[in-house]
Amino acid sequence: MAKTAELSGVPRHIAVIMDGNGRWAAARALPRPAGHRMGVRAVKKIVENCAQRGVAVLTLFAFSSENWKRPKEEVSMLMSRFLQALDDEVADLHKNGIRLTFAGNLQQLSPALRERMDAATALTDGNSKMTLVIAIAYGGRWDIASAARRLAERCVAGELHADAIDEALLGEQLALAGLPDPDLLIRTGGEQRISNFLLWNLAYTELYFCDTLWPDFDERELDAAIAYFSSRQRRFGLVPEQVGTR
Repeated sequence: MAKTAELSGVPRHIAVIMDGNGRWAAARALPRPAGHRMGVRAVKKIVENCAQRGVAVLTLFAFSSENWKRPKEEVSMLMSRFLQALDDEVADLHKNGIRLTFAGNLQQLSPALRERMDAATALTDGNSKMTLVIAIAYGGRWDIASAARRLAERCVAGELHADAIDEALLGEQLALAGLPDPDLLIRTGGEQRISNFLLWNLAYTELYFCDTLWPDFDERELDAAIAYFSSRQRRFGLVPEQVGTR
């Protein structure tokens, strides 16, 4: 008789695709910026709630490499909103022991924004309660291609032999190098796709999709996602009997 499979507890690393700000505003006959403003409030709540629940790493998909194709006015508004959120929240993050870091093609951002981001990273670098990763100007294909290019440059320079390249070595070049892969991905807003987010890192991540629009995602929604994760048997290619006997 097979032993009962081990179930998961609180995820060590949660990644979130925050979808639905625009639809939240449209449903209330409000301009899109109103939805993004409420989305920032939801971010603050989930950071607090994840830290309270013992989550070690929280990665939020704030702006994708494809989002640059949106209307210039909206992109400008999003960058301005992000800059304002940095100014408003970094002190509280530091006070609460949250380490803040960023992942993405940051050279695409304005010098003023990068300067604020560098300052926030430096201020919170010694904190250990939880790591908050903001993925901005990020794309999963960009991440993998950039990692491959860096390894290729080392090969050309004679520093590395191609035969030495394996999954671990490539993983060390990715944006989330040094952090555990996400255990749970949450996507709000009803869509069921990962949208070029952390393509390498999500290989064995549990996926949770909900219809709730991001501004309405609250403590109860987070607990529902964690409960789903806790019910999952994570086998990583093994059979249930093997998992149950580890």
